[in-house]
Amino acid sequence: MPITSAFPGLGPLRRVGTLGLGLVWTIGSMAIPLGAQGAAPSVASRPTWNTAGTQGDAVWKEVAFANGERLAELRLHYTTLGTPRRDAAGVVRNAVLILHGTGGSGRSFMSAGYAGELFGPGQLLDSSRYYIILPDGIGHGGSSKPSDGLRARFPHYGYTDMVTAQHRLLTEHLGVNHLRLIMGTSMGCMQAWMWGVRWPEFMDGLAPLACVPTQIAGRNRMIRTMAMDAIRLDPGYQNGNYQSQPLGLRSALGLLYMMGSAPLLQQEQAPTRDQADSVIRAYLDSRMRNTDANDFLYQFDASRDYDPSKDLQRVSAPALFINSADDQVNPPELGLAERYAAMMPKTRFVLLPITRETRGHGTHSQPRIWGGLLREFLSTLPER
Repeated sequence: MPITSAFPGLGPLRRVGTLGLGLVWTIGSMAIPLGAQGAAPSVASRPTWNTAGTQGDAVWKEVAFANGERLAELRLHYTTLGTPRRDAAGVVRNAVLILHGTGGSGRSFMSAGYAGELFGPGQLLDSSRYYIILPDGIGHGGSSKPSDGLRARFPHYGYTDMVTAQHRLLTEHLGVNHLRLIMGTSMGCMQAWMWGVRWPEFMDGLAPLACVPTQIAGRNRMIRTMAMDAIRLDPGYQNGNYQSQPLGLRSALGLLYMMGSAPLLQQEQAPTRDQADSVIRAYLDSRMRNTDANDFLYQFDASRDYDPSKDLQRVSAPALFINSADDQVNPPELGLAERYAAMMPKTRFVLLPITRETRGHGTHSQPRIWGGLLREFLSTLPER
């Protein structure tokens, strides 16, 4: 399928785009509410989707991880909306799995800007028609993680373990034997490609947003390494047995901010020296109050085993692969997305141009930007 780089009807991508405005997003699915978008919805715009969903936990005993480490009990938390529907052969035909980014959770997708654009009546993934599954990855949200008590004795999980647990959640706990669609943002984008390689017949379609299907290297890996070293090498880390969050976590969070934000957008939001100082310090202060150093370290370290590139020929499902031109995590000048997309005949790669609406890496969490592309893609999937 073609590799394209434009919104429908806006013409070809140009390297110089319009300044982006609005919310700054970090890596993963977490938002930094710096603008009006962070405010609660007004009475006139009350949600039309189920804002609670159904919460649940899958629990397994004596779980072995890919590196040989074991956990006495692994809990995977999840949120679902809607009801599974089976065909005459008992195959679930309406399930949609959506995978979050680094540091996020399945609940990240329940915001007005995401669920409010996709899950409501008549919308693309109307939860009265689709069975929406939003898991919290291992080490994230309500799932088992180092800060539950084991600290640095928690197994060093990787993306392979996270995807295996997602598959077990579906097949063993929820009884889902097929997916209509897998969507993923950032880390979830990478894990969507892993699904496509490991279980190529399990899904009708893939929609990975904001990643590349190859090993994390170059500047991306360098920043991750610096962030992890800032924590590990801080004397206050105490091999994971700290009594208060080590100061190195603040440096790591600063690197996270630089990874996930967009320079033009930051300039618009903080056009003076004093505003820039205020914005970044407020962000770091807030994140320090709500982030655990071990959890953060494990989340970043989990990407070490990611590299589906050698097996991309196994991806047989049609895929809509979307990146944004202002993404500092996956900069377009590297050409990696185009190179690997070309290896998968049923994959269409779209590079979104910089506009007043794009949010750098966080464009993946803005359905109002790429929803038209998703609508077109869903219409091409065969009916079951």
